[in-house]
Order: sequence, then C-alpha cells, then structure tokens
Amino acid sequence: MNTRKFSIRLLMFAMLTGALACTNLEENLVGDITREQAEGLFDATALLQAAYDELQLPFQDQARFWAAQQHTTDETIGPTRGPDWDDNGIWRVLHNHTWDAEHDFLTFTFNDLLGIFFTANEVLSFNPTPEQAAEARFLRAFAVFCVADGWGQVPFREAKENLLEAPRVLQADEALAYVLDELNEIMEDLPDAPVHKANKDAARTLLMKAHLNKGTFADRQNPSFPAEDMQRVISLADEIINSGKYTLAENYFDNFSRNNASMSTELIWTNENQGGNRGGNVRSRWMSTLHYNQNPSGWNGFCTIAEVYDLFEEGDERLTAEYPGVTDVSGIRPGFLIGQQFNQDGEPLQDRTGSALSFTKDVKLREDGNNLEVTGVRVIKYPPDYINEEPANNDYVFFRYADVLLMKAEAEARSGNMGVATNLVNEIREKRGANPLGSVTLDNILDERARELYWEGHRRQDLIRFGKFLDAWTEKPASGPERLLFPIPSRALAVNPNLVQNPGY
Repeated sequence: MNTRKFSIRLLMFAMLTGALACTNLEENLVGDITREQAEGLFDATALLQAAYDELQLPFQDQARFWAAQQHTTDETIGPTRGPDWDDNGIWRVLHNHTWDAEHDFLTFTFNDLLGIFFTANEVLSFNPTPEQAAEARFLRAFAVFCVADGWGQVPFREAKENLLEAPRVLQADEALAYVLDELNEIMEDLPDAPVHKANKDAARTLLMKAHLNKGTFADRQNPSFPAEDMQRVISLADEIINSGKYTLAENYFDNFSRNNASMSTELIWTNENQGGNRGGNVRSRWMSTLHYNQNPSGWNGFCTIAEVYDLFEEGDERLTAEYPGVTDVSGIRPGFLIGQQFNQDGEPLQDRTGSALSFTKDVKLREDGNNLEVTGVRVIKYPPDYINEEPANNDYVFFRYADVLLMKAEAEARSGNMGVATNLVNEIREKRGANPLGSVTLDNILDERARELYWEGHRRQDLIRFGKFLDAWTEKPASGPERLLFPIPSRALAVNPNLVQNPGY
C-alpha cells in the first residue's frame, strides 16, 4: 500500500483524538510507517471507542449540534442579559435566523460531525469484526444524516481513499439514499443491545427518520410524503413496538436522570456517560438555564418562549414534577421553571439584586432592565446529578420509544389513518397525565412532539418537515427560504473545491 497516504491518515486521526497534544511532531513523525506498524498502535476496538467518544462534544455541548437544532427554533432562546451571554451576538443570530458562513458554532458542528464520520471510517481499515464494522457504519451513516439535514451537502470518502484529494460531495438526496442503503445492509450484523452502542433498534429508528424526512431532504420548501415511505416508517415502528422491549416510562424524567440507562424503559440509543469517570458535557443542559443562586449554581442563560410553555395543560407531568434526589436536594422541579423559585426547605430564593427569583414568560433577545436575571421560563429536561457534577452520570439520549410512537402517528396521519394516529398520541398523553384528544391533526402531532421531545434536539427538523420553520415567533421575524439550510462554512469552502455555497448566502 502507499505508506505515505497511510501515515497522513493516522496523523489526521491523532489530531482528531488529541493524541498529539503532548508529543514532539518533529521527533515522532519523521518517516512513514507501514500498516503492520500502524496496527501495533491502533486497532478496530480502540478506533471504534474513539468514534463513540467523538459523539460527546457535538451532541452534549450547548454550543454545537444542540445549538443548531434548538436555538434556531421556538423552543430555545439565549438572551443577552446585560453583560452576560453576549458572545458577540452568536446566540441572537441563531434565534432570529441571521447567521452567516462565518458562524463559529455552525462551523464547529459541521467539522465535528465530519470528524465522527472520519473516525468511524477508519475502523473499517483495521480488520474489524462484522459487528464492529456494522457499528462503525451506523455511526458513519448517522453523521452523514446529520450533515445532510443541516447543510444539504456532505463531503464523503470511502475507507482507504486518498486523503490528499478533496472528498467528493453528496447532495442531500444522495446522502439519504446512502444512509438507507447502509442501514439496511448492516442490520443483521448489529447487536441487539446495549443502548449505549449502535444496535438494531437504533438502526430501525434512524431508518424511520430517514424515510419520514426523505421528501424534505429532496425539497425543503415543498416536501412530499410518498405512501411507500410512510408505510416503511409504520412497519419499522411496528417491529420496535412488537418486540416487547420498550414501554413508556412510569416517570417521564427517568428517561434523562442519572442512571437513566438502568431506570428508563424507553431508551433505544444513548451516549454513555459514567459519573465522575468519563463523559460529555451533559450537565450543560441544566447549567445553561439555572440561575446563579439555584443549586447547582448555573449560568443563568437559556430559556423558552411563552408560545411553547403555553402548549402544556396543568397536570401534564412533562410540564413540571417533583423528582426524588433532585427536588428534595435543591427545590428544583424538573420540567419548566416559572414563578417564584424555592430551595429544598421551601424557602423563597432571591436573585443577585435581592429581588424575588421569580421567572417570567416575558423574554427579549437583549435584556437590560432590573429584571434581566429572571426573564424567560427555564427548562430542566435532564435532572441534575448531585453525586457526580462533572462528568455527570446522565446518559445523553439520542433515540427513545416515545419518539418512535410519535413518528408512527405522523406517518399514519399522513397516510389518512387519523384514528390510529389519535390512539398513538393519546397513549403518550395518558401516560404523561394529560387529557386525551378526541381526534388529531398534523398540527396536533407537531405540538405533541414539542410537549414530549422538547430540548432533545429534534425541533428544527420537525419544524422544517411541518412547514413552520420560517414562521415568526417571539423575538424572531419571518425568515427567507435560504434559512432551511445552513451555509457551508467559509473554511470548508476554502479547502474543498467540490463544495458549493448554498443559495442565499
């Protein structure tokens, strides 16, 4: 083989994984190495774990994929609070859809997702077992799906291709066809468990998402939902439902708590965090929203807008609920925090000015009044881990059973089977303590997805699929159709002539 190309590939992998942080490049990278030498340094097992680890930054950090999928929607807003949370306006432009090709978070997310693709690709060069190869190909397909969803173009190369040549580019519909083919080919080689590894039901769930969004990827302004795709969503959902492996959790917040992998009956695929040992920045889900005077002392930033909070009815446990090990320790009731806040002894909390810490629905992108610390309804989806603050023990949730039910409900509704769709939505609502609906429309299903899946990173894709992403909402005017895709980062255009900037940027 060409040892020069191979040494460059290893160098790129080492850069991605931080292996060169404390080495002398001049001393250690003087010559090329053979594959036999490389296999003494790396193997498929280590590379596969590295690929799983690379999921942590883009998905668990508040400033990567989650920001792209949430801050661009009505579910999440990041106000500048006086001198806090300005960050040169980087949060504001996400909310009001005025980002450009220089936006750091979008650039980093694009690169991080392609890093997952690259490392998963490398697994295939090191004699993996059939199961390891299937897991790597799943992670590779997942990364392709996410990049195609956000940017509509995916730099792509097969394992062992020449890294000195710019990768070819798959357009969104080509990328989705690749994802569908890959997942179907690897299905039998994937393991059945555990939830923190690529598994058969994770592949089925990603296949559901691919078929459900297939028309959207082809035409984001006027998507179609062919009957064969909707039927495939339904049949895949039935395979998961009929397996008997999953039920809706008795306590909604068990899905996201510390030890959620063992407590929840809904989890299909997660990114494993081991409290106090290894893990990603899942604590950002509560630190970014909690006030400084709450426990833990948060960063007093993100919240939601009134339109989303008002989707809930009283008694819905997804709105707010006491949670053992959290409420009795801190006074925090996971869900949405509004009004006067209390500590674990029931004593009212104050903000830093000595005023009541009482969160309000009102919120602006720029806050500069006396109430700037309390505007906006706060959101606690992941109950804080008070035993292991960093890294916390809450596994990050990619796919869970309730989403499967709601995707099936949507496919049934788009197929004209409104009665079946209604039953599926009501199965979830009744479990969560909400009143059943007499019938549902597609708009009802979108609203139920907001109630069930808020702050889980699905909202941008959902709003695009339902034709609502360009609408106006609090602190955001209606936006143009170019915003249905992110711009290709300028730095990516500079190094790959096969990429072309998306229209409107």
